[in-house]
Amino acid sequence: MDVREKILKESKVIAVVGISDNPERASHEVAEYLQSEGYTIVPVNPRLTTVLGQTCYPDLVSIGRKVDAVDIFRRPEEVLPVVQQAIRIGARAIWMQEGVVNEEAAALAREAGLDVVMDHCMLKERRRLLSEGKLEG
Repeated sequence: MDVREKILKESKVIAVVGISDNPERASHEVAEYLQSEGYTIVPVNPRLTTVLGQTCYPDLVSIGRKVDAVDIFRRPEEVLPVVQQAIRIGARAIWMQEGVVNEEAAALAREAGLDVVMDHCMLKERRRLLSEGKLEG
């Protein structure tokens, strides 16, 4: 099982960092899709109060509940502090969306024992794995 499959199979609660309340933005679309597929979404954006019917938190440490994976929609240079917070709250995985690559943050996460995906879309990967029969719908 590759790391993308592992994260999507084992994660139930996914914090979406950088989520937008604009349905046309990728972060909103991906979060809405994951929510429709049975994942619990925890929105993280300091400028919002609710997204997709869920309380939106300013940062990961404010969540106050278990988070399995952190899906990051931030510029690469803004990823390291997110990863540091993910480690602090005990997340098990970091997922950097398409176009998001930060080797330093990935190395830090791996050193802390987290699974790491970079430059892949969680929605696209879930659909691919479903079509290959590697995930159940």
